[in-house]
Amino acid sequence: MMFSLLSNTMKKTTSNITSLLGGKKEKISKEQLEEILIESDMDYDLLEKLLDSLPSNISREQLESALLNLLVPKEAQNKAQDSQNKDSQNNSASNDTNAQNTLQVKLIIGVNGAGKTTTIAKLARFYKSQGKKVLLGAGDTFRAAAIEQIKSWGQKLEIPVIATQHGHDSSALAFDAITHACAKKYDILLLDTAGRLHTQTNLTNELLKIIRVSQKALDSQNTSTKIAKYLVLDGTQGSSSVNQAKYFTEHCEFQASPLQNGASQNGTSQNSAQDGIIVTKLDGTSKGGAIFSVVSELKLPVLFLGVGERAEDLVRFNPQEFVKTLLDSIFTTESKG
Repeated sequence: MMFSLLSNTMKKTTSNITSLLGGKKEKISKEQLEEILIESDMDYDLLEKLLDSLPSNISREQLESALLNLLVPKEAQNKAQDSQNKDSQNNSASNDTNAQNTLQVKLIIGVNGAGKTTTIAKLARFYKSQGKKVLLGAGDTFRAAAIEQIKSWGQKLEIPVIATQHGHDSSALAFDAITHACAKKYDILLLDTAGRLHTQTNLTNELLKIIRVSQKALDSQNTSTKIAKYLVLDGTQGSSSVNQAKYFTEHCEFQASPLQNGASQNGTSQNSAQDGIIVTKLDGTSKGGAIFSVVSELKLPVLFLGVGERAEDLVRFNPQEFVKTLLDSIFTTESKG
């Protein structure tokens, strides 16, 4: 199911690749690989590094290994595979768990227009479908429309929303939402944040304050759980979104998990919360190769992909499936895996 959704989402990218090649090949040259990866918006410095590691005529297996190494550190790949094998044998709801009755707080960060509010709704539905008790926090108090959007999604999904008046202190709302979520034994709290203020300095200060206050609120509940920060990026922006993303990840102190993508295909980790990226609108662009640039530059895992406009259009990012989708548009041979 995930592979089918991903194939449809990546269709513009993969169709463009096959077209550029004039059809699928058994092997491709470095020149051909360079052309298709530039067209799919991989950063050129990263592309040069990739080409240097490959022979003149490149097989599917050689490119698969090289591309996976860009998305997942080598030492993590075996552990990631082990984790996926276990996941396939167990019910997914039981896999996406934290310590019993421990609240997971996820701050959703990103500029307006990236699909942040819709992504919150998708995440809410995702966790609710796993049997989680979910609460939403309308933390973008600088935009009246954002508060109303979160409330509207809450009604559609039958998920409670903590909200306040437009212009009120968003950090105070975050504190109240966490206190309420802990008291009522919620599993997941998804907190919206402001996407644009008058200056970037104001935005940074506001986000840092929300992070500080949220962590303090969690700590006051005698839990060792850390806040998770999810950065929403517009996939149609391609590699040009990397600089914008770097601003957020550097100033808001995003922390990569030790195993990056391999650590948790569940989008969570135990007490050490996993920060990461959610890429939206990939179905509307041929710039799918930018995901390699995002992971390489930010040193953060992509956790989810938005694959459409509906609340159910969200999938966990699987590096192996993502690479397989690209390779299927290049090579006539199927993966041996």
